[in-house]
Amino acid sequence: MTRRTAARRVSTSTGASAAALVVAAALALAGCGDSGSDSGSSEPELSVGSIYMPQPVSDSMAAGFLVVANAGGADDSLSSVTSDIAGEVTLHTTSGQSMTEVKNLDVPGHGKLVLESGGNHLMFEKLKRKPKEGDKVSLELHFTKSGPLKVEMPVKSPTYRPTATTKSSLQSSTQSSSTSHH
Repeated sequence: MTRRTAARRVSTSTGASAAALVVAAALALAGCGDSGSDSGSSEPELSVGSIYMPQPVSDSMAAGFLVVANAGGADDSLSSVTSDIAGEVTLHTTSGQSMTEVKNLDVPGHGKLVLESGGNHLMFEKLKRKPKEGDKVSLELHFTKSGPLKVEMPVKSPTYRPTATTKSSLQSSTQSSSTSHH
């Protein structure tokens, strides 16, 4: 091998290494740019509002209602709820006059899950005590993607009906930072 051939091999391998380094750097920068451009909207960002329980008429069960808002771009699902007041809390949908227990309720990205009288709702079963108007019931909401959210559900009169769930009423009734999860 001549000196000239050896020099050509060195410069070719150096050029290939430099090209590989440039490609690797470009890929790394592209990855950084993508994650910053959507500012975290690829994850659910959950908050809870419009939360209440009508004072139950039964000693063994009660219903609960709330709104889970998702400011993030990714969907999530409410998968279970636990409470200090009930042996079991189940998720239900209502269609016509038929109530059906379900395993999950979807919380769409940039949307909300509304649990309301006559629609999707929580059922508190095997009550340990009957809550009275003015009480607060502790809940922990569990999701398939996000961490759990702890909230306090105020007990209202048995005939309480909230005003329409609007963006402003949701924001004004949203609990403290302990009910938000990013």
